[in-house]
Amino acid sequence: MLKENSNSTSRSAGYALVTGASRGIGRAIAMRLAQEGYSLYLTCRHSPNQLATLAEELIDQYGISCVPFIADMGNPSDVERIFAQIPSLSVLVNNAGISYIGLIHEMSVADWQEVMHTNLDAVFYTSRLAIPLMLRSHSGKIINISSVWGNVGASMEAAYSASKGGVNSFTRALARELAPSGIQVNAIACGVIDTDMNRCFSMEDMEILRQEIPADRIGQASEVAQMVVSLLEAPDYLTGQVIGLDGGWM
Repeated sequence: MLKENSNSTSRSAGYALVTGASRGIGRAIAMRLAQEGYSLYLTCRHSPNQLATLAEELIDQYGISCVPFIADMGNPSDVERIFAQIPSLSVLVNNAGISYIGLIHEMSVADWQEVMHTNLDAVFYTSRLAIPLMLRSHSGKIINISSVWGNVGASMEAAYSASKGGVNSFTRALARELAPSGIQVNAIACGVIDTDMNRCFSMEDMEILRQEIPADRIGQASEVAQMVVSLLEAPDYLTGQVIGLDGGWM
């Protein structure tokens, strides 16, 4: 584990936790938050070297504090271990997620549970521990990275769609619960984003998807990161929203 940069506290915009940060959308969000001056806690499950390298780069380039954790965010014990080392938090970005593509009647119980643990349960585990830290200052932002499939459902991705639908409902409900406390909760429902998660699709499949998108292109992880920053800068009155970022697709 890296030590925090003691020289960073004077310029810190606050402390942010980004889950699933070793690559793709999570990495892009971490980089953008570092640019904004946030001190970071970053997690991943399977890529310790990538996460450590990213943390070192962000410390060197932006002079922030950045602490990486290797953890399964769908495991409540792992999440509790992380939060035991977080004394202050102003931003929580729940990004960690996995997909499963296949017929539902061929899906194992173990695979179903893993999707739900990682995509949905983890959002509960982190939120329940982040909220007390945010209540101390009567402020905070919780941003959940969701999917358009949480709104409309996708064939061959029933488990993924169900998990993201749960994230969307959780977002709306928690926002109502926390609004009196000055804590905003929103979600970004991503469309097709150019990440490793979509590498399972052939070039032909991706081209078909592109043709369906009015913007005529695949989205970039950096655009999701920009949307996160936009939500951080938005008026406090913006809460309980599931904001589509899909090029007009859905």
